Amino acid sequence: MKPDAQIHIKNLRLRTYIGFNEAEKANKQDIVINAWIHYPAAKAYDTDDVDNAVNYRSICKDMIAHAENHRFLLLEKLTADLLELCMAPDNVTFAKVEVAKPHALRFADSVSLTLSATR
Repeated sequence: MKPDAQIHIKNLRLRTYIGFNEAEKANKQDIVINAWIHYPAAKAYDTDDVDNAVNYRSICKDMIAHAENHRFLLLEKLTADLLELCMAPDNVTFAKVEVAKPHALRFADSVSLTLSATR
């Protein structure tokens, strides 16, 4: 049995418009993204051919562009959009995305939301 690859994009720090009160709508806020992407990697490591792997750099660039160029009322919407980008490659079998808003609550390090999908 050949193992699946598990890519982890760890602590991607961005700024975006997220939230529904006036201060949140007027000012970009910090977000921290973690994404886990699984795919069957046997073809990639047997051939050492980039075309047989999941291009995590492309996914990361797409996530950056999407988060920075859109406005979101809810963490649910942003997280779902980023999950969709992670699931876009045909060979991805599972993805999980967590988006955290540091400073969202006065006495907490952050508030986060996690969504996952399986193909």
